[in-house]
Amino acid sequence: MSSSSALSSVASSTLFPTVKQNASNTPIQGKNPIALRLYKILGTNFDDGATREALQTLSEFYKHSGTSKKTLPGSSLEYKHDEDLGTTRKPAVFNAVSGELAARARKNLRRDMENKLAEGSQQFLKALGEVDEKVMELQKHVDMMRASCDEAETHFERTRHASKDLLQRAGSLREERLEAERKRMVATAFLQRFTLTKEETEAITEREIPVGERFFAAMDKADRIRDDCRLLMSGEDGPTQAGMDIMAAISSHLEQGYEKIFRWCSNEFRQLSWDMHYEVDPVLCESIQRLRARPELLSEALSILSETRQATLLNAFTTALTRGGPSGLPRPIELHAHDPMRYVGDMLAWVHQAIAAEREFLESLFAMKSDGRMMGSVREFDENAEEEDWTRELMDHGIGKLCVPLKIRVLQTVRSQESSIVSYKIANLLQFYLVTMRRTLGENAVVSKTLEEITGVAYRAFFDSIDAQGHALIRIPPDLDDPSLLPSLAILDHCQILREIMAVYQSSLLGDEDEHTRVSGFRKVLDMMVDPVLEAIVITSEEKKKLRPNWDQAVYVLNSMTYFQTVLELYQFTTEKQDVIQAIVDGRVNLLINDHYENIMYDAGLKQATEICGTHQRQEPLSHVPGMQPSDLQQSLHQFSMWLSGPEVVHSARLSHLTLQRYHAKIHQAALERVTRAYMSICEHVKSPENKYEAAATLLGSERPFGQGHLLYHIFGLEEAQA
Repeated sequence: MSSSSALSSVASSTLFPTVKQNASNTPIQGKNPIALRLYKILGTNFDDGATREALQTLSEFYKHSGTSKKTLPGSSLEYKHDEDLGTTRKPAVFNAVSGELAARARKNLRRDMENKLAEGSQQFLKALGEVDEKVMELQKHVDMMRASCDEAETHFERTRHASKDLLQRAGSLREERLEAERKRMVATAFLQRFTLTKEETEAITEREIPVGERFFAAMDKADRIRDDCRLLMSGEDGPTQAGMDIMAAISSHLEQGYEKIFRWCSNEFRQLSWDMHYEVDPVLCESIQRLRARPELLSEALSILSETRQATLLNAFTTALTRGGPSGLPRPIELHAHDPMRYVGDMLAWVHQAIAAEREFLESLFAMKSDGRMMGSVREFDENAEEEDWTRELMDHGIGKLCVPLKIRVLQTVRSQESSIVSYKIANLLQFYLVTMRRTLGENAVVSKTLEEITGVAYRAFFDSIDAQGHALIRIPPDLDDPSLLPSLAILDHCQILREIMAVYQSSLLGDEDEHTRVSGFRKVLDMMVDPVLEAIVITSEEKKKLRPNWDQAVYVLNSMTYFQTVLELYQFTTEKQDVIQAIVDGRVNLLINDHYENIMYDAGLKQATEICGTHQRQEPLSHVPGMQPSDLQQSLHQFSMWLSGPEVVHSARLSHLTLQRYHAKIHQAALERVTRAYMSICEHVKSPENKYEAAATLLGSERPFGQGHLLYHIFGLEEAQA
C-alpha cells in the first residue's frame, strides 16, 4: 500500500468513523460541511502528479520505522525497536506503531512543517553568514585592487603624455619602413624581371661554360627581358633611361650568346669530319634553331658544315674505292673493276647510301618532321620551307664532290665496253639510279644532273654499239654452202642479244608505268635492232637466190621473220614492232600462197586450162581453142586425178621447211581452196552450152572428182563454207 493510500485510510478511520458508517448505511441529508469536506477528500484523485509528489514528500518526511530510536516530531514520546520480536509478533507491532505515527502526523503536521522550515531557515542563515564573511573579505581585496589600478592608470597617463611624441615618431617611421619595404619588393621584382643574375650572365658570356640547358635557359630569359623591355618603352611617356640601359645591356648579352652558339656550332661541325655517320646531338639541333634569329651567323656556320661534309664524304668514297671497310671488309670497290656491272653498281649503291645517310643527318639537324614517304616513292618538296632549301643546298654541296670521281670512273667503264648487252645493262642501271635520285632529291640536284649526263653517254654508247651491229649484219655475205632455210647464225646471235636486252629492260621496270611509257621507253632500241635484221633478211635472201636459183627464198624469209617474231612475243612492250613484222609476214604468206598455188596448178595439170578459161573472149567456142579441146582437157583432168592420188594433197614437201606448222597449214589450205575454185571454174566453162562440148558430163565424170566441186572439198579436207 502506498503512503497516500495509507494516509487516506488512516484519516477516514480515525477522524470520521461515524460518518463512514453513515455513508455506508444512509445517504447524507442536507449540506453538512464536514460531510462535504469528507466526500471531497474521499473523491480526490491521487493519480495527479503534483498530489502524488506531495504525498511522497510527506511519506519520506515521516519515514522513521527503520531507526533504532526515534522521537516523533513535536513530542517527547520515544519508542524502541524491539529486535527480539519474533516473526509471529512483528506485523502486529509494526501496524500499531504505524497507526500511532499516522495519528501524531495528522495532529502535528503544521507544527512539524513550521519546525522543519525554521530549522532550514537557521541552516540557510548560517550559510549566508559564512558567505557574508567571504564577501566582506573579497570586498577588501577588490578595494585593494581598485587602488592599485588607479595608481597604475595614473602612472600610465603620465607615461603616455611623456611618450606621445615618441609614438608619433615611431608611427611615421613604421609607415616609412613599410613604404621602403614595398619599394624594395618592387625594385627586387623589377630587377628579377629585367636583369640577369650573375650565374645567367656567366652562362651566356663565359667560354668555360658549355652550351647546354643552363645556357639556353639564360638565353630564353634574355629574350623575354628584351621583349618585356620593348613593351615597357612603348608606353605613353616614351622610352625611359632605365629601359634604354636595360635594352642595351640585354642586347649585348644576346649578341655574345649568339656568338657563343656560332663558335660552338662551328667547332662541332668541324668535328664531323672524323665521322661519316654522325648522330645529331639535341643540343646541336637547338643551337641551329636559335641561330635562325641571326641568318648571317647561320649561313657562315652552314658553310663550315658544307665544307666539312664535302671533305668527309669524298674521303669516305675514296677509302671505299681503294681501301675498303675496316679490316678490309667490305673489299675495295676497285677490285671489281673487271666486272663492269658490279663495279658501277657498287659505286652507285655507295653514293645512294651516302645520300640517304646525309639526308637523314640534315633532317635530324634541322629538326624536320618525317613526311611519311614510302621507300622509292616520289618526294614532295615544300618550296616554302626554309629547312628544305637548306637541306637541298647542303646535300648538293656535300655530294657534289663525289660526282667528279664517280663520273670519271663510270664514263671510263662505259666507253671501254664492247658488248652491247653490258652497255645496255650499265645504261639501264644508271637510268634506274637517275629515276631514284630525281624522286629523292629532285631534278635540279647536282647528283641528278650528273647521272643524267652519264646516263645519256651510256645510252649513246649502247645505241652506237647496236647500230654498228645492225650495219655489220647487213654487210655479212651469205653463206652459199648452207642449203638450210633457217635463219643464219648472225641473225640468231643478233636475236639472242635482243632477247637479253629485252630481259634487262623488263627487269628494270618499276611496275607503276603505263603501257605507253613501257612501249615508248624501248621503241628506239627495237627500231635500231629489228629494222636492220629485217633488211638483212631480205638482202641476204635476194643475194643467195641469185647465186643459188634452186634455193627457196620465200620459205627462208618467212622462217626468219617468224623466228624474229617469236622472240618479240615474249614481252608486251614490243607490240608495235610485232604488228609491223606481222604485216610483213602476212604479205610474205600471201606471196607464198600465190607461189604455192601456181606450183600446185602446174603439178596437177590445170594451169594451162585455167589460164585459157581466164583469158577466153568468147569469140569462138572454148572446145575449139587449142589446149581446151576435149582431148587436151581429158589429158589435163587425168593428170589432175593422178595428182589427187599423190601425197601432195595433204602435205607439201616445200612447205615442210617452214618452222611454224600453222603457216604450213594456212598456206597449203589457201592454195588448195584456190585450186578448188579453179577446177569448179573449168567445170562451169565446160558445162556451158556456149563452149559446145559434146557429152560434157561424160567428159568431166571420167576422172576424179567427176566434175563435182563439193567432192573436191572433201578430198582436200576443206569446208564448203570457205568457198
